[in-house]
Amino acid sequence: MTATCPSCGAAAVGKFCASCGAPLAGAACAGCRAPLTPGAKFCHRCGTAAGARTAAAPVPRDGGNALPWAVAGIALLALIALVAGQRFGRAPQPSAAQTAAAPMGAGVQRAPDISSLSPAERAERLYDRIMGAAERGRVDTVRFFMPMALQAYEALGTLNLDQRYDLGRLAEVGGERAIVGAQADTILRSNPQHLLGLILASKAAGLRGDTAAARGYLQRLVRAEPAERARQLPEYLLHQNDIDVALREARGVREPRPPG
Repeated sequence: MTATCPSCGAAAVGKFCASCGAPLAGAACAGCRAPLTPGAKFCHRCGTAAGARTAAAPVPRDGGNALPWAVAGIALLALIALVAGQRFGRAPQPSAAQTAAAPMGAGVQRAPDISSLSPAERAERLYDRIMGAAERGRVDTVRFFMPMALQAYEALGTLNLDQRYDLGRLAEVGGERAIVGAQADTILRSNPQHLLGLILASKAAGLRGDTAAARGYLQRLVRAEPAERARQLPEYLLHQNDIDVALREARGVREPRPPG
């Protein structure tokens, strides 16, 4: 049965799109066998790329059983956990409350404990971790958490405007300019004067190398800011610093240099 690929729009059959490799209905992760969301780029459970393939294991003539493979899988997961533990330090693992309270720059970087959080909280926690690492130039940390963060936002389904802005900023850090532009367009379709949508649109234009368009969006931001700020939208309060930085850039005010 022919279906339409949710990622590239091509006609597709089977469990993966032949044009772009995106998973279709019924596709499973090659790493952990979890069901994949159609169109997803990464597995929400283990972070394996959706289009990854593993070599098929020979089936024993007597039918075999799954136990040896289950044991091997557990051993592989244990090895991955050991390597991750060595990479992120050997300090005792904090509780979820301690992780939430700990400042981003303190100590050795470790994966946040997000097992007890809601899907939305999990996405927000990964956003905070990645943006904090990007500000400090920790490229390895950004690369490690980015697939998990993108998958976390994709798993939320319908996003509100604040979540769309967060996804766009993550995509900007990850160099996914198509995602930045798509989220900006969606926000501005909802409200052509939305401050965060204009900021994202300017960033998307900058990633395309269109400096004139980037400046045009910032000029629209300056004109829209008084009326929009008066609305006191929750996302404006959450991202007040981003708005202030963009306004200073639009008005030609240089950012103060850090001390030292």
